[in-house]
Amino acid sequence: MAGILRLAVIGETINDSVPATHRLLEAKDWTGIQEIARFQAERGAAAIDVNVGPRTAAAMETAVRKVQEVIRIPLSIDSPDPSLIEAGLLAYDPARAGGRKPIVNSVSEMRMEVLDLARRVPFRAVLLATERREGSGGRPNRTGEEIHATARRLIGAARATGRFSPDDLVIDPGIHPIAADMEGRTRATIESLRRMQADTDLAGTHRSVGLSNFTVMLPPKRASGAPLKGPLESAFLTLAMPLGLDMVVGSVKRRYGTLPAGDEALVLLEKVIEAGDYEAIELIQAFCEG
Repeated sequence: MAGILRLAVIGETINDSVPATHRLLEAKDWTGIQEIARFQAERGAAAIDVNVGPRTAAAMETAVRKVQEVIRIPLSIDSPDPSLIEAGLLAYDPARAGGRKPIVNSVSEMRMEVLDLARRVPFRAVLLATERREGSGGRPNRTGEEIHATARRLIGAARATGRFSPDDLVIDPGIHPIAADMEGRTRATIESLRRMQADTDLAGTHRSVGLSNFTVMLPPKRASGAPLKGPLESAFLTLAMPLGLDMVVGSVKRRYGTLPAGDEALVLLEKVIEAGDYEAIELIQAFCEG
C-alpha cells in the first residue's frame, strides 16, 4: 500500500458519539480528553475535531480551552448547534495553533447563519453539500449533479460575506455506508467530486468526507481474518483523491493509503459503484464472507 502525502486527517475521536469519549465528557474528565487530543496530534493529525454532543455552550468552551492546553494544531469545532459553534470559536486561541484558523464543521443551506460568525472570528468552513434547501425545509441530494449544484450555492454564499479565501472553504459531498448503498450514493459522491474538479469556479477550495462513515456498518475483518474496513476506506481514497479529495475526518490509527490497480478491495468498490442496487449489497456480503 502506497502512502498518502496529500491527505490531511482531522482526528475524529473527541466526539460524544464515541462511547469512551462520551463517558469522559459525562464525568468532565478533561485530563482524559486531553490525552485523546495529545495521542491524535502525536499520530500526525492535521487538526482535532471537538464535538461535545448535546451539551451546553459552556461545555464546548471548556473543551476547546482544555484541548488547546496540550496541542499546537488547529481544532475543528463540530456541532449542529450554532450557539455551540460560536462558543467554540470565541474560546479558540489561534496563537496556540501557530496562528492557524479553526475549522467549523459544518455549514449547510439550512444553517447559513453560521457564516456570519466569520465577522467576529476568522475560520475555515466545511460546507456540507449532502442536502439542499427546498421551500421551508431540506431535501437530501441523491445525484452528483445535485451535490455539485448545492456546493456552488454554498461557495457563493461564503464568498458573498467577503470573509473567506478559496483555501478557507472545504466542500463535504457526503459519504454513505457502503454496506447499505442500494441507491448508488457512493457513485453520486464520486460523480460530484468529478464535477467539482472540473468546475473552475471552485478552484483552490478543498474536499473532505467523514471517512469512517463509509465502513461503519461492517465488521473489522472478513471471515478469512483479513482486514476489511481499512482496505475499503483506502479503495475509496484511491478513487476520490485524484478527483480532489484532500481531507478526511478519520482515525489516526488507520494506515490509509492508495491501492494498486487490481487490488481486490478496489475491484470490489468499482463493481459496487457500477451496480448501485441490491446487487451491490450482495457483492459486499460475498466479500465479507470471503
